[in-house]
Amino acid sequence: MCIKFCGAFELALRGHDETSSSENPGIYQGLINFASELDSALALHLRDAKVFKGTSKTIQNDLLDAMFEVYRNELINQIKSAKFIAIEADETTDTSNQQQMVVIIRYVFNGEIFEKFWAFVKPEGYSADILANCLMDQLKLILNSPADNSKLIAQSYDGAAVMSGKNNGVQAIIKNIFPHAHFVHCYAHQFNLIMERATQCNRNIKIFFANVQSFSTFFSRSPKRTAVLDQVVKRRLPRAVATRWNFKSRVVNTVFEYNELLKECLENIIDQPGIDSKTISEASGLLKFLDCPEFMYWLNMFHRLMPHVEIFFNQAQTRGIESSQMQAAVDQFEQQIVQIRQSFNDLECDEDEVIHPAKRPRVTSTGDSRSTIAKEVLDTILVHVKDRFDFKDHLNAAKLFDARSFKSYRKSFPQNHFESTVKSYPMLDSIKLKTELTAIYERDDMCSVDGVLLVLVFISENNLTTVFSETNKLVDIICTTPMTTVECERCFSTLKRIKTFLRSTMSEDRLNALATLSIEKKFIQLIPDFDNKVIEVFSKKKDRRMDFLYK
Repeated sequence: MCIKFCGAFELALRGHDETSSSENPGIYQGLINFASELDSALALHLRDAKVFKGTSKTIQNDLLDAMFEVYRNELINQIKSAKFIAIEADETTDTSNQQQMVVIIRYVFNGEIFEKFWAFVKPEGYSADILANCLMDQLKLILNSPADNSKLIAQSYDGAAVMSGKNNGVQAIIKNIFPHAHFVHCYAHQFNLIMERATQCNRNIKIFFANVQSFSTFFSRSPKRTAVLDQVVKRRLPRAVATRWNFKSRVVNTVFEYNELLKECLENIIDQPGIDSKTISEASGLLKFLDCPEFMYWLNMFHRLMPHVEIFFNQAQTRGIESSQMQAAVDQFEQQIVQIRQSFNDLECDEDEVIHPAKRPRVTSTGDSRSTIAKEVLDTILVHVKDRFDFKDHLNAAKLFDARSFKSYRKSFPQNHFESTVKSYPMLDSIKLKTELTAIYERDDMCSVDGVLLVLVFISENNLTTVFSETNKLVDIICTTPMTTVECERCFSTLKRIKTFLRSTMSEDRLNALATLSIEKKFIQLIPDFDNKVIEVFSKKKDRRMDFLYK
């Protein structure tokens, strides 16, 4: 229990010195000592035991291995009952600068989508062949026989060439063995690329974002400046992160909303006695930005845009999001950008007249008007959204279950989407599937079923699995297909909390066990009789000098 507690809350088990006279024996030993004060039998055991105390490093590792094995067995049982699975993977470096690849398994079980941590794997290189072999080794543990190869229907990674290459990338190597494992480039990564491309399309926009980021940099470099910021603005500026556009959107919104208070804050910093010349120079430069018509124009423009960026990011990072929900989020985001684009002429007039009526420079240094540049940014976003987020081939399956289109599908069956779906998933009976879909489109009550997962639940709750067998299979495929790899990013956050600078020599087996206890703590709590199963595995793992099971 002490090991499970430390693992669930990401606490270090071992201390600096675990001897009985140590003042810092570690949290694990501390918990045992505390429990012995409440349990006289445990105290007697710790004092008199000669054969087995259960507090050594070896016993810790054996218990962790047993917990990980029980978790894996339960997870494999659920995967066996699932019709299809998908794999997600991403890479990072841990605190000891070693490459770590996390593997996530996605499946549908009892009408619910699950994305479960499988393992951290340490590849021996960075080539596509090595990474693909690592994934293949893990898939062999999950899929028992070559006959199960059709069970893997999707794989999702980031857009790096080694992962997404069409000919020699990891996804191509995996698909040669698992023919139905269609690749999905993580939509959150794609959206980052879209925003990067849009804000790099013009020199003025690049300068604006560099200037906005200088606000965060200025205050983050000094505790004295931060103290003034806390006193005057009572709100800190988020730090911009190159790979996460929602952080940049928060910086833009904060600078816009607290514009006047930031001016007051910067003036207070300049007026402080004994302030150095570099700080005065930087603060006066930021004050000029807040009084500059050019800067304020772009600040207002992106303040209108960034809330929609933030909303889309939050939707894309939702656990268990499936393709129909992602498509709805993309459509909504595109509509909002179009509305901003259409109303932008009025916005330009309002901003020039209201914010800076005396200064209305219509032409920038590049010769283009601000309105032209702003429309160029918005058009770039729209073009790349259509290009990168176009639902093609296997993703067209989600369009067959767009409840908003069911009435139009009654008049004209979506033959193009249907044919691309059947081509992508040849295991489907096309004739029966078309009959089932036609029946669904004709029912008025199905028009209110919003989302593919709800269709799956509707079929299950009404005992229609046999009647709508092909539809049930297709809906299961759609729900199993991952749209993002955000669960991998969450696992990386756990990795950085577990494998810290003080625990940088942790073995891979111990890391996986501790990561499982933290990431899947809720799942472990639901495993029936988990503790007794761990004891059983622990006792059978090797011959021990003490008997743990009744014989």
